[in-house]
Amino acid sequence: MFFDVDPATLHLPNERIDGADPAKLQRQIARHGRSLTGMPPVLVYRGSDGELMLSDGVTRATRAAKLCPGSFIPAELLGTLAHPVDHLPTVQEKLP
Repeated sequence: MFFDVDPATLHLPNERIDGADPAKLQRQIARHGRSLTGMPPVLVYRGSDGELMLSDGVTRATRAAKLCPGSFIPAELLGTLAHPVDHLPTVQEKLP
């Protein structure tokens, strides 16, 4: 299922608990700037608490949240997890 989501509200996965890789983020900003046109959807899972957690696209979500606050980006829901994810930090909380 595809839908639009505010990237700042997405929770980070344990593997990327510190947020986007700074070097990769700078490369994306240099290449795409504020443009969200043509951005591939980020991949997310819904936790048992209803919150969304990124599976793929941490850097894209961070770039959108940082440069275009309040904007929405495309997301694809991969499935529902049996556990909550609201204890994980959000993209907003780890913005550089």
